[in-house]
Amino acid sequence: MQWSMPHRVLQVVASLIVLVALSAFTLGVVNAPQRGRMPGEKVDGASGAAPLAATDAVALGQDRIEGLAPRELTPEEKEKAEAAKEAKQEADEAARAEAATTPEAQAAAVAPPKPPVVVPAEAPPPPPAADEAPH
Repeated sequence: MQWSMPHRVLQVVASLIVLVALSAFTLGVVNAPQRGRMPGEKVDGASGAAPLAATDAVALGQDRIEGLAPRELTPEEKEKAEAAKEAKQEADEAARAEAATTPEAQAAAVAPPKPPVVVPAEAPPPPPAADEAPH
């Protein structure tokens, strides 16, 4: 295989990478505490990190947890909402009336409904012969 670097340079780079990996592992083992602890377990002695002291921390208020209560609508907002609801109802009724006057809707109203199509069921397969082994 052709490399863009001489073979000796590749060997030196590979050995440096291995050296760094081994030294990182060794430092991790040396600096690890003598005895591990489970989450929530208290630290024996003062070797552990001190807990954070957040002086400006404030507990969440109930409104932040549940969300703000819905505010009361003003009379103007109530009127606008009622007018919008009525306009929507009128538009829906107009659309239904328009749809009822189309030729397709009139033909569907006059034409009798088509009877459902009945497809004959296929006959069940014959039972296996008595001398044939079951599957």
